Amino acid sequence: MYTRTTGYRHDSLPDAVAAFRTLGDFDVVHTEDPAALETGLDRYAAVVFLSTSGDVLTPAGRDHLARYVGSGGGFVGVHAAACTEYGWPYYGDLLGARFTRHPEYQPGRVLIEDSRHPATRHLPTVWEVEDEWYDFEASPRGAVHVLAVADESSYTGGGMGDDHPIAWCREHGGGRVFYTALGHASAAYADPGFRSHLLGGVLWAADRPD
Repeated sequence: MYTRTTGYRHDSLPDAVAAFRTLGDFDVVHTEDPAALETGLDRYAAVVFLSTSGDVLTPAGRDHLARYVGSGGGFVGVHAAACTEYGWPYYGDLLGARFTRHPEYQPGRVLIEDSRHPATRHLPTVWEVEDEWYDFEASPRGAVHVLAVADESSYTGGGMGDDHPIAWCREHGGGRVFYTALGHASAAYADPGFRSHLLGGVLWAADRPD
């Protein structure tokens, strides 16, 4: 799990890291050292970018991460992971979309599109959530498998219209990628629904969905 930031840093990161350590029956290695991503990723079932921001990788780290995913490694992006590595085209393609803006933190509704995926099968069809409601440069639909969308009629300031994916997955090269735009505040990481959302996404990306 990687939480390096060179841009905005979320106050929720300590609580988010602590939550990941108790999500499931697996070990979590947490780092903010970019050298840790330059070698040795093959020992891990998945790499998680948790609210990273800005340029957080060295050239060697970029190359190694791309090789890791290409050879079957799992990748998980949470919240501000979409605000990361804007200067590296591969990363935008890997994740599926890039963040542009968000309205103020507020309640809204998430509509589940895939109720069978491990990240969403435990959630109600209409999920009440409080978050930042990220907008992206464009909808990733067509390049990714959309799991859930934001209902922009349920909050103010949305900028994507009727097609606003908020969580998705995809296969990329030989690996699996899961992303959720939710997870701004510490409260999310104490919420059982969001914790199960994260756990299902991590296990799917690690190719251990059951």
